[in-house]
Amino acid sequence: MDLADLTAKVQGALGAGSGFTEKVKFDFGSVGKLLIDGAAGKATNDDGAADATIKVAFDDFLKMAQGALDPTMAFMQGKLKVEGNMGVAMKLQSLFAKLK
Repeated sequence: MDLADLTAKVQGALGAGSGFTEKVKFDFGSVGKLLIDGAAGKATNDDGAADATIKVAFDDFLKMAQGALDPTMAFMQGKLKVEGNMGVAMKLQSLFAKLK
């Protein structure tokens, strides 16, 4: 799966009932960015403002989305860094459940 595939999959998960209404940006370094605007129901690769920015390697993100890597463990191991509102990052679990 590449960034375009991931963006499309997240876009599909943002439909009605996703429970996610915040803005969060994933920064995958040289791979690119994924901006999720839950209120607008959009997922793009823009580098816009967000309530929280999560810096994580793209491979580690894919492992988390597939349930192979626990986000809390990734955070504790330094594989995932959160800038901004930590509460927004915690709300991502409902969205991750739809990506599996």
